Amino acid sequence: MLSKSEENYIKEIYSLEQKFQSDVNTNLIAKKIETKASSVTDMLKKLAKKELLTYQKYKGVKLNPKGTKVALSIIRKHRLWETFLVKKLNFSWDEVHEVAEQLEHIQSDKLTNHLDAFLDFPTVDPHGEPIPNKHGNFKTTKTICLNQFQIGEKGVFVEVKNDSDTFLKFLNKNNLSIGTKIKVIEKEDFDNSMVIETNKDQFRISENVTKNLYLKR
Repeated sequence: MLSKSEENYIKEIYSLEQKFQSDVNTNLIAKKIETKASSVTDMLKKLAKKELLTYQKYKGVKLNPKGTKVALSIIRKHRLWETFLVKKLNFSWDEVHEVAEQLEHIQSDKLTNHLDAFLDFPTVDPHGEPIPNKHGNFKTTKTICLNQFQIGEKGVFVEVKNDSDTFLKFLNKNNLSIGTKIKVIEKEDFDNSMVIETNKDQFRISENVTKNLYLKR
């Protein structure tokens, strides 16, 4: 059985691998975990001994199939709990991340599988991110970052990459939620901000917002 800290490391390494599509260096992990590089090195050596990843000094780290399976299991639990909290307990999508961070470490596969069935096997969580099934497989949808859209292009908001409560509250304030139809009205060359239209409302959003919203045409 892995500790909560070990599971958090594995999940974050997986996230960084997916983001950069390469081995992950120690400094990136230290920044994500918010700890010292020396502490990261100690943990990586420990996880390597448990045969969850390969680690080479100065060359970075990569999860092996066993480590990837563990990461997907943790992510599955996290996203199922987020879905449960929103759909069954009426939490808003900006309230669930911290609670799910605690619940994802429950070790009962039976509970996870029953939760999945109870929710009727959802494929995406409240933020539009895919939920792996019990085999670690998940549905992928071709999406495009809003900052790649040009003037006049339209799409449907299907996934948010930044699930911090402050960002989600900002989206709530502007009535931007999963399923919202968005049209680009203006695009500013100077700072890459955009004026978008949603349900007849028009307003400007910054590049920091557009780079975290993913749409389906």
